[in-house]
Amino acid sequence: MKNNKNENTEIIILEAAKSIFQTKGMDGARMQEIANEAGINKAMLHYYYRSKQLLFEAVFKNAFSLLAPQLNAVLNDDSSIEEKVKSFTSNYIAFIAKHPYLPNFIIQELNRNPDFILKMKENSAFPNLEKFKKQVDVEVEKGLIKKISAQQLFINILALNVFPFIAKPLIQGLIAADDEGFKQIIENRKTEVADFIISSIKI
Repeated sequence: MKNNKNENTEIIILEAAKSIFQTKGMDGARMQEIANEAGINKAMLHYYYRSKQLLFEAVFKNAFSLLAPQLNAVLNDDSSIEEKVKSFTSNYIAFIAKHPYLPNFIIQELNRNPDFILKMKENSAFPNLEKFKKQVDVEVEKGLIKKISAQQLFINILALNVFPFIAKPLIQGLIAADDEGFKQIIENRKTEVADFIISSIKI
């Protein structure tokens, strides 16, 4: 019973932290606010997480543990590069739409702590690009896609998927889109980004 209670409390804390981080950002969030959101006192929060940094890492790892296996599965299945682009884009956008705070968290953390990525790479589910790289080279050699390096292709995929979430206020201002309009634009990008990338590499 005690273990179940501890697990439930930790889940409540992580959900509360996710909510506060999403609205206040890493720097703006306060441990007292997170404790209040979780319905516990600050001493209890510090019992589970000694610092905001450790709590942030736990929130990030929790979300990353949901996303990474999906991306890894796409990168390492036996589908064509075209199908990989479609699957990666659709899965990524659907996931980040549910966790919109995540891209900015990652950027902020890597700017402040570049070694943070080394911790994430220790996770066995961290996306592995080796099969993707070899597959791109093979499809280029066979004349199935235009000559492009796997690294550049992957960066293109990542950039087109990540940027709208990081630059949401700027994009909304430039195109005069409210939250509902932006939400629809993001939904449309599940196919539009994939179509754009595929068109750029098709022979």
